[in-house]
Amino acid sequence: MYTKKKVASDLKRNWSLYLMVIPVLAFYIIFCYKPMYGAIIAFKDFSPGRGIWGSPWVGFEHFETFFKGKDFFRILGNTLTISISSIIFGFPAPIILALLINEVSSRKFAKAVQTITYLPHFISLVVVCGMMKEFVSDTGFITEFLMNLGMPKQNMLNEPNFFTSIYVISGIWQEVGWGSIIYLAALAGVDQELYEAAQIDGAGRLRQTWSITIPSIMPTIITLFILRLGSVMNVGFEKIILLYNPLSAEKAEVISSYVYSVGMIKAQYGFSTAVGLFNSVINCFLVFGANAISRKLNDTSLW
Repeated sequence: MYTKKKVASDLKRNWSLYLMVIPVLAFYIIFCYKPMYGAIIAFKDFSPGRGIWGSPWVGFEHFETFFKGKDFFRILGNTLTISISSIIFGFPAPIILALLINEVSSRKFAKAVQTITYLPHFISLVVVCGMMKEFVSDTGFITEFLMNLGMPKQNMLNEPNFFTSIYVISGIWQEVGWGSIIYLAALAGVDQELYEAAQIDGAGRLRQTWSITIPSIMPTIITLFILRLGSVMNVGFEKIILLYNPLSAEKAEVISSYVYSVGMIKAQYGFSTAVGLFNSVINCFLVFGANAISRKLNDTSLW
């Protein structure tokens, strides 16, 4: 009885806060949790006419077809190559940019750099991919620049080995400024007395950055890194499709674009759902694994 009175009192006192939470809960229930019901299609020979429950049960047949298919290792390899390359080169980029901006003494110059690096984030992905196609075409300025360094004249997107580099570099250019915002916010909270003490001890700017700045924002870095590992298998199909052409298909096709192809174009709904479910399960294990390792090594984790 006491608990009910306490809950009722809390609801009465903080009703406005609970009211604000309702749209958030509704969003996740409607768009995140409710669609999970559709995952059962992965185990059925789904037909829209029969519906989910009317379609025959096939068990793990779709998973076996995917794992034994000739494209499995190629698609998985492309996904991991693009995603891991994005982590290796893309994840440190906003951290480095934030550290460099933090060291700039002129606030006007720092704000100008921030504004310039933020802007690409607000450009439509369609426009960005169109720009990249122009830049790396056989008459594009990037191709012309590389020709002066001895590279042959060619459309770089027609060369499969260049696809990952173009994808990763364009992603860094578009997101590095936006990604640095959270690190700049973390840097703003670093205790300035630590720098003063380091200066008294004779530490230079590089030593201060290495011994004070980076350790101070390390919890933020680790948290974002864990979240990033949770999406290793999620390489967005939109950008892949916008940059894709038959000549680069060998290196360009990833799991998400494969799901789009077999699900939306070929209407193999059960099979595409099985592939997508496999993708999600792997990402889930990666999040839990990275969180456990981080908690064991440095006591920083999401939970």
